[in-house]
Amino acid sequence: MSRVDAHHHIWDLSVREQSWMVGPELDPIRRTFSIDDLAPLAAAADVTSTVLVQTVGVVDETVEFLEVAAGNDLVAGVVGWVDLTADDVATALDGLIARPDGSYLKGIRHQVHDEPDVDWLLRPDVQRGLSAVADAGLVYDLLTKTPHLPAAIQTARNLPQLTFVVDHISKPAVGEPLEPWATQLRELAALPNVTCKLSGMVTEAPWTTWKPTDLQPYADVVLNAFGPERVMFGSDWPVCLLAASYAEVVETAETLTTNLSPTEHEAIFTTTATRTYNL
Repeated sequence: MSRVDAHHHIWDLSVREQSWMVGPELDPIRRTFSIDDLAPLAAAADVTSTVLVQTVGVVDETVEFLEVAAGNDLVAGVVGWVDLTADDVATALDGLIARPDGSYLKGIRHQVHDEPDVDWLLRPDVQRGLSAVADAGLVYDLLTKTPHLPAAIQTARNLPQLTFVVDHISKPAVGEPLEPWATQLRELAALPNVTCKLSGMVTEAPWTTWKPTDLQPYADVVLNAFGPERVMFGSDWPVCLLAASYAEVVETAETLTTNLSPTEHEAIFTTTATRTYNL
């Protein structure tokens, strides 16, 4: 079965620094990663299409990612960045979509989990920006942690016309109690315009000692809440390399979904991402 990796990154440290890359613990990924680095890993894992996701709040990066997608058969879509609080957000989105490679723009993301205001999503200017994302026919990736989930729930209710994709299952700390994350994620999953990425879990667990069984309770919450038809696999490469190789992340996702039917398995690894991002 050919697979879609619905969440990975690249960055070139000679072009710009990654502002989030703070602390010696991130030294293993403090180098440039290109799509050419990913290609053999993806091929070995039967991944034939990917979604390339923004890493910094800079429109120039989005333009660069669209150029990568246009020049590479592996990247089928881009989740980029625009300033959702700007008065001209609709114009900015239109400008990106109008580019020759603009058809690769599938969604927008912002590092909500880095905002000191846990209700940042509910700001009137942000809500207006998110409406513009919906009007542009794009989806919105929710990069949140548990404290941000109440605002995310209300936002998804406020904007039923916008498809939301929860990144990294909203980053619960693996090994900590499931609540209140589990209850809030189920509340988010009850909204039909929300899907979820089975991604980013290995780096929320102890990096050197985690096991798939540590992740299973969290994956089970996601699968039971959303159903496989609204769950998609993402590697979070190269961030995942802090805790696991690309192959190990794929193998772990297979292990966590081993009890599902072939159709459900195909949904998680192919069809959900293809449908949600219109790949």
